[in-house]
Amino acid sequence: MAFEGLSDKLSAAFKKLRSKGKLSEADVKEAMREVRLALLEADVNYKVAKDFVKSVTERAIGSDVLTSLTPAQQVIKIVNDELTTLMGAENSRINFSSKIPTIIMMCGLQGSGKTTHSAKLAKFFKKQGKRPLLVACDVYRPAAIDQLKVVGEKVGAPVFEMGQIDPVTIAKKAISHAKDYGHDIVILDTAGRLHIDEQLMGELKNIKSELKPNEILLVIDSMTGQDAVNVAKSFDEALGIDGVILTKLDGDTRGGAALSVRAVTGKPIKFVGMGEKLEDLEPFYPDRMASRILGMGDVLTLIDKAQEQLDLGKSEKMAQKLKENSFDLDDLLEQMKQIRKMGPLSQVLSMLPGVKGAIKDEEAEQGEAQLRQIETIINSMTKAERAKPAIVNPSRKRRIAAGSGTKVEDVNRLLRQFEQMQKMMKQFSGMGKKGKRMRGMMSGMGGGSPFGL
Repeated sequence: MAFEGLSDKLSAAFKKLRSKGKLSEADVKEAMREVRLALLEADVNYKVAKDFVKSVTERAIGSDVLTSLTPAQQVIKIVNDELTTLMGAENSRINFSSKIPTIIMMCGLQGSGKTTHSAKLAKFFKKQGKRPLLVACDVYRPAAIDQLKVVGEKVGAPVFEMGQIDPVTIAKKAISHAKDYGHDIVILDTAGRLHIDEQLMGELKNIKSELKPNEILLVIDSMTGQDAVNVAKSFDEALGIDGVILTKLDGDTRGGAALSVRAVTGKPIKFVGMGEKLEDLEPFYPDRMASRILGMGDVLTLIDKAQEQLDLGKSEKMAQKLKENSFDLDDLLEQMKQIRKMGPLSQVLSMLPGVKGAIKDEEAEQGEAQLRQIETIINSMTKAERAKPAIVNPSRKRRIAAGSGTKVEDVNRLLRQFEQMQKMMKQFSGMGKKGKRMRGMMSGMGGGSPFGL
């Protein structure tokens, strides 16, 4: 996960502050030196890191902070506020046109993920009830048009293409097509290069001049660190971008680009790519990202993911089954599938306050492996066995273990944990309103039980 190294180093610096109780000006300055080093190691722009630390220090050494009852917490709050301001203070939304269609021009260097993120953006808008049209304006890169068609089909968005002719002509024809067929958003996938050159910028300027797009979004790869910031600066100076889509923020990146882009270019990060799947695109919320960096979790994004991925009807059905004590292994399997839709377990856990640092990556991986093992065991059972686990005798256990590539003791553990969960549900069923609230919480978050779900 991005920012992991930065997050760990900041946590260590703040731990020292908390251990001191009362703080002196020297204590704050020492902590800020560590913060500055942590930012530089995370590949944050040197001037940005310097200005950030200066701003935090000036606020933190005020008498109202140093003489407060919880000075360390006050310093952390200041860092959180400044991080949020550094990344843009608030979520920047797409500027929709008052006239249909809204034109979004995607640009970026070759290999930045521009075509894939054009499709991700189309999927994002489709979820909002929009009718996006993808337009193949990259007429140079081999198979670029075919790639857009493939990802467009996967997200259910039509692709307009006219082969390898003038991109401006293609874009103009696409706008007419969108008006005729009721597409309210047009996403132009323009050509990229391996480096910024006059030919690339000239073509993009021509498209901008002729089409007058409502949004020009630059797609940059966060893995390239400060190079990504330099690319953003060059594109903005030559073309005038409206915002940035930062890709691969789920990977092992130091995160410096996310902390530097706004300060260097003055342009906001509007979306972030958080995985390889076409649904792995999130609006960028600076305050939520600051909370993640400081290990405070990101409950709001977790709730958004749950609302988007979890089936409300199924959750209500599960809540009723829990109430009636008729929850079986098929239901457990369904709940596990619902949870896994929200992303890797480590990513979900990182959004919970207080979990950062408490659960190591290896433990999260073990949890993922345990979930996969439980799914495999349940899938190796017959329908009757899933409905009534009590009928699973020793010979059935051996067959299930052999079919799932596990041991009999693994099957026993699953059955024992499920039995414990059923007993717990029986206890809740006799607790009136309190029991009802507990069942609702458990069904909404996927069953919460001895399985650790």
